Amino acid sequence: MATVTALVNERSVVIFSKTSCCMCHTIQTLIRSFGANPIVYELDEHPRGQQIEKELKGLGCKPSVPAVFIGQQLIGGANEIMTLHLKGQLVPLLLSSNAIWV
Repeated sequence: MATVTALVNERSVVIFSKTSCCMCHTIQTLIRSFGANPIVYELDEHPRGQQIEKELKGLGCKPSVPAVFIGQQLIGGANEIMTLHLKGQLVPLLLSSNAIWV
């Protein structure tokens, strides 16, 4: 888990993705639409992508992408992000982690 932990500590919003994943692109677009600037790691292009994917699965990410961390906490994948958005809880979460400002 050391690699994922180190990468997640780099910014308030971190997304692990794959270039071929349409839901990954959708989640990135949604989060950016609120003004957040996430760091995105494309696992199919990252030199340690397979290792990172194993670590994400070890954390309970199934499927492994998209995996979204906000405020260094694993929020989950597309279902969890969309649920937070529909409940009106995504923006407050982004605000509390200083990923966006009002």
